[in-house]
Amino acid sequence: MRRSLTPLVTTAATAAILCALVALATRVAADDASQAAKLYELLELEPDMAIADIGAGSGEMTILMAKRMNASGKVYSTDINQDRLTEIRAAASRDHLDNIVVVEGAEKATNLPDLCCDAIFIRNVYHHFSDPPAMNRSLLAALKPGGRLAIIDFVPRRGSELPAGAPADRGGHGVTADVVNGELTAAGFTRVQTIDNWDGSRGEFLVLFRKN
Repeated sequence: MRRSLTPLVTTAATAAILCALVALATRVAADDASQAAKLYELLELEPDMAIADIGAGSGEMTILMAKRMNASGKVYSTDINQDRLTEIRAAASRDHLDNIVVVEGAEKATNLPDLCCDAIFIRNVYHHFSDPPAMNRSLLAALKPGGRLAIIDFVPRRGSELPAGAPADRGGHGVTADVVNGELTAAGFTRVQTIDNWDGSRGEFLVLFRKN
């Protein structure tokens, strides 16, 4: 009797998928590590400074940045999703990082203490803000004088769906560097530079601001 090849084919396909997922995860982790290194330099950070990761998700960048800070430094890690906050706490505990402070954010405010940060970064989250002027006032309040703010985001693709609650002028899922620049300068920030090709593999830009 001929043995069916179906189980062998299924096993091979599953193995191929798993290998592809591992390769993707490895590449994403390498990209994150590269971005963390570049951000550390661009934001002019020192190991004992206080910084914030706004909309930190599961905390991948929070962890990478916290490892660059010393025990006197601090990384505020914010999100509005309770599951993500739980994941950040678990990741910080797993890596024994006591310099991470997890903060539950809000739709229109960071909920960070006033004048707490030397620098703040926001990666692929700014385009979701439902009230940019309110959030930008909160960002300005959280930064110390001379503090830096880095916005990393991507230009919306033609025909992409606008995220729920986002302003209509986004033109889809994403935001342009010009819009980011206009909104942050209106809030009182000074633009330092724009990097159009921040990460070539993801098509992201970065706009760097400074609080006067």
